[in-house]
Amino acid sequence: MVDNNNKLAHAEQIAKAEQDVKVLLQKYDRESNFREALGVWAWVVAFLGISLTVFHVYTGYFGTFPSQKQGAVHLGTALGLIFLLFPLKKGQQVFQKTVPWYDLILAFLAMYVTYYKIIHFDDLLQGITWGYGTYDTCLSVVGVLLLLEATRRTVGIPIVIVASVMIGYALYGNFIPTATLSHQGYDFTEITTRLWYRDSGVFGTPLQISAKYIYLFLFFGVILVNTRIGQFFNDLAYGLTGRFTGGTAKAAVVASALQGMVSGSSVGNTVASGSFTIPMMKNSGFKPEFAAGTEASASTGGQIMPPIMGAAAFIMMEYLGVSYAVIMAAAVIPASLYFLGIFIGTHFEAKRLGILGLPKSELPDVKQQMKQYGYMLLPLIVIIGTVMIGYTPQRAVIYGIATAFLVSFVRKETRLNIRKFFYVLEQGARVALPVIAAVATAGIIAGVVSMTGLGGKFASSIIALSDGHLFLALFFTMIACLILGMGLPTTANYVVTATIAAPALINGFDLAPIAVHMFVFYFGIVADITPPVCLAAYAGAGIAHANPFKSGVTAVKLAIAAFIVPYVFIYSPILVMDNVTVLPLITTVVTAVLGMVAVSSAMIGFYIRYSRFYERILLFIAGVVLIIPNMLGAVIGIPLMAAIWFLQKQRPDDSGSVKESVVSS
Repeated sequence: MVDNNNKLAHAEQIAKAEQDVKVLLQKYDRESNFREALGVWAWVVAFLGISLTVFHVYTGYFGTFPSQKQGAVHLGTALGLIFLLFPLKKGQQVFQKTVPWYDLILAFLAMYVTYYKIIHFDDLLQGITWGYGTYDTCLSVVGVLLLLEATRRTVGIPIVIVASVMIGYALYGNFIPTATLSHQGYDFTEITTRLWYRDSGVFGTPLQISAKYIYLFLFFGVILVNTRIGQFFNDLAYGLTGRFTGGTAKAAVVASALQGMVSGSSVGNTVASGSFTIPMMKNSGFKPEFAAGTEASASTGGQIMPPIMGAAAFIMMEYLGVSYAVIMAAAVIPASLYFLGIFIGTHFEAKRLGILGLPKSELPDVKQQMKQYGYMLLPLIVIIGTVMIGYTPQRAVIYGIATAFLVSFVRKETRLNIRKFFYVLEQGARVALPVIAAVATAGIIAGVVSMTGLGGKFASSIIALSDGHLFLALFFTMIACLILGMGLPTTANYVVTATIAAPALINGFDLAPIAVHMFVFYFGIVADITPPVCLAAYAGAGIAHANPFKSGVTAVKLAIAAFIVPYVFIYSPILVMDNVTVLPLITTVVTAVLGMVAVSSAMIGFYIRYSRFYERILLFIAGVVLIIPNMLGAVIGIPLMAAIWFLQKQRPDDSGSVKESVVSS
């Protein structure tokens, strides 16, 4: 009887935790604000979602259709699903029992205006030369407006405002008095038809890459999530690091890095991992803000962690004209430094507070975990291996999906039965909807930039503003990325900055293209943890019951590498594997690791003892000069670190008093 009561109580705790996670996702992640009560239309949603996933798997294996047709199926079905699933206003999904009539009209109208491109493909192709009829023009206007509304529902209003401002700029740019920004001006029908029917607008490179690669990788992640890999990663992380100083926080970093390999959502990763890791960090003695900041910063870094990375990485591959293997190789060292910085920061915070690891008896056995569930890493190994030997990402992910499906049958608890199989197919579409809307709207922005020549104008403005100084140009670009990232999802942010800012840095300062694109990619990502709008930190704070702003500040302190390392690989592209030679690479990595130790120590305020103010400043200087790859940095940085270590070694151990003061506060 007691066992039954315990099981019932445990089940209730799990249900409550799942409900809390759901509430947090709906609050901080617009992607989760979908209707649950669909009535009879649930069957239509299931049919469209399953069909869309099957379509992408089929074309991924047998070959894609022409980009406009592939994109039309991709976007048209997604728009229909968005209007069926996402309500007009946030919160309406709570009391709506079915899909309202106006959303049904919008859903089928969106599919019609998009599928129209497939039905009249040849005629519309000729329209590029001979012009478009009135009906075609009206449909392009309706298509653009429906896309903006669908994006507002799934992603939020900021990106819609940016896209609308860009359309306004295309319309009225000829009235701008400054020669730097003015252009000849376009009429409304020309703008909408160019954006809707040509390859340089809505159906441009970002959407084409989404239809070709991104959807399949998102679906691959869905399969893995539904076959227990998340729990395996958590258990593996705790087994590896849980017994060390501050083990719960270190395990959270490792688990988030592993989960980030298969998922590209900062907020989603924070909530999924944080619901488990944050309470454990708090129970072991970490402050709520630190627990929330640790999880948010680590989860955000998942987007730069190979092999999957964020959706923008696939667009970068196309923009640069390189293989995905090159993108993965370029990301490995910067991503490792990012997570190492957070890992070291948690270590110093744990030392400062005197937080020890967990007893070995309370931790998962790593050997046993690998013996039981190690086979679950096989799909990731297949993807990495096939990409590295020269297969396209599209073919690699198809093999990864097939492998993930097969290995799910090894154990009963991970097996995809018929019902779960169709559920996973539908979820593949649901997960992709916000990404599809975002990249299509980003295509509007990129299309206007191309149409008006804004990219070149912006480039000349950046160079003029920086007065030819590279550091100032990089700093202004970083600020632009962070500001855009407050409202735009990472993928859209990357498309905008890669279209406008990257050419200015590449052409104006003769920089390595892959280093510049990684630079804007990184700063678009860390916007998710940069106050005042730091949604990943807010989500973590919701789980930890912590102050959201303080959690964001803590996340920035822990992820300080993400604000330093991008500058480093601009000045020394060897970190992104550009013109690599072995000895300089090893030297650069070693000094960068030492630099991360010094910087993390300075941010936390603890080295081997509690650091005084001047010691923190000196440690920060030592860290920065060590991270910047040159011999002078090593000559200055290493002796500085050694001197402060020696000074602190002479002082009495003050960790106990520090812990008491922190606890009392």
